[in-house]
Amino acid sequence: MSVFLSDVLEEYIQKQRWYGGKASKLKYIELSEYFRIQQKEEVYYGLILEVDFVEAFYQHYFLPIAFVTDESLAEKDRILPISINGNDGYIIDAINLEAFRKLVFERIITAEPVDRTKVRYHKSALLEDPAYESSKFMGLEQSNTSIIYNNSCVLKFFRRIYSDKNPDYEMSRYLSEKQEYKNTPPYLGSINIIDSEKDIITIALMQKMIPNEGDAWDYMLKEFDRIFRAFLTKNININDVPKTEQFLKLGINDIPPILIDWVGLDFLKKIQTLAKRTAEMHVALGSEFEEMAFTPAHYNGDYEVWLKNRLLYQFQNRLNTVENNLHKLNGMALELAQEFLDKKNSIRKRFVNFDWTKLKGQRIRVHGDYHLGQVLVKDNDFYILDFEGEPESTIRDRKVKQPPLKDVAGLFRSFHYAIYTTIFNHHEDTSEQIFNAGELLYDYITGLFLGSYITKVRDANLNIGYNQERVFLLKYALLEKAVYELGYELNSRPQWAIIPLKGISNIINN
Repeated sequence: MSVFLSDVLEEYIQKQRWYGGKASKLKYIELSEYFRIQQKEEVYYGLILEVDFVEAFYQHYFLPIAFVTDESLAEKDRILPISINGNDGYIIDAINLEAFRKLVFERIITAEPVDRTKVRYHKSALLEDPAYESSKFMGLEQSNTSIIYNNSCVLKFFRRIYSDKNPDYEMSRYLSEKQEYKNTPPYLGSINIIDSEKDIITIALMQKMIPNEGDAWDYMLKEFDRIFRAFLTKNININDVPKTEQFLKLGINDIPPILIDWVGLDFLKKIQTLAKRTAEMHVALGSEFEEMAFTPAHYNGDYEVWLKNRLLYQFQNRLNTVENNLHKLNGMALELAQEFLDKKNSIRKRFVNFDWTKLKGQRIRVHGDYHLGQVLVKDNDFYILDFEGEPESTIRDRKVKQPPLKDVAGLFRSFHYAIYTTIFNHHEDTSEQIFNAGELLYDYITGLFLGSYITKVRDANLNIGYNQERVFLLKYALLEKAVYELGYELNSRPQWAIIPLKGISNIINN
């Protein structure tokens, strides 16, 4: 078995899209757990693999396997040719087999209300008892593998797993079953296993499929492209558009007519709708008084220590990354990177200046990785999905209660990205006028969002703090998010580093 793991699986796993250790040096693989996924005599095996790295950390991955003798069934994700009891065949990733997908579906459909076995299938009351008709892969995903069943529901197999309930499973089930929050795909079922340490490990989550017109990132890119084209064709002088103060709560009546004519009323109303759905999500997550994982909490010394330790470590990491990658930057990006290094003490001081005793609002469980790509667009409405949390964070950190405005900041950074992506990708004219138009647009969009968002949470009595506190938390979270993004961009696509660098510059100079 050790040879199978070290030689065969090392080569196999490193080629998979869902493998998250590509930037590190693999040391060896161990079998942490294995269990049966079966129905009567039909048996498959689920493996929990511990991947150890030279850099002294490890990750766990879920891999279901099947033995097949028919070579046509082993065209995809073939792991090993092997002979078992005189039968020649192949070990493959079982997810490629329709028989396996059907079995998993049927085990969820027929799940007992209380399951005490090692592999625990759960079925929601929302899931009727449909017969299995079809299953197909959802498409290219990075970290998970999703299967569409009967063109009506999606089962997401988590590939990288943790010794705890997955936050996506936890949040999805809570929002659907406890809060009946309508703007997320309803929870239908799940598979968890109990490992040898008695920890609960989520390996799959089933949700209703939301027919949609794509995600909000693509929607916003199309809208911003239209908006910038209108800016040029209407020959708008940006100095004629009144400026607005950043983070000021706005309603449609506060938007100057010249801006409404430029961007369109329908677009502005969509921003308000997205704000309301975000507020409703936070209200649902902040209105629990029994389940400790979801009860709101106040700020305290423990939270402050956790936050500062995390952010100062991350900030130092980003400083090193910027210094090591300066040679990849030029022009405005290089100027902004230099400013980031010159003002490092001032930025560090901002992170240190978090004083919990001055904060009166509440912390709640939040989405944690909220951006436009995590939102589906359907019929002039928005549906929020993927509650796994920030990929770089530990499972424990993802479950720490945070200011709801941390999610709002994530979305604001996403708006900023969409605006700059549009400027860089589609418009030869990258004059100061265009950049100024982008920043002005950003200020109005975020102000309009805040106007609807704050009204909604306040009406529901969710305490997100007084005005000065809200602005402080928002700026703090925006700086945290932009610094986080900077590391990703410099390592993956340095030409995009200008976007988080501009975000950081805006915050520290405002």
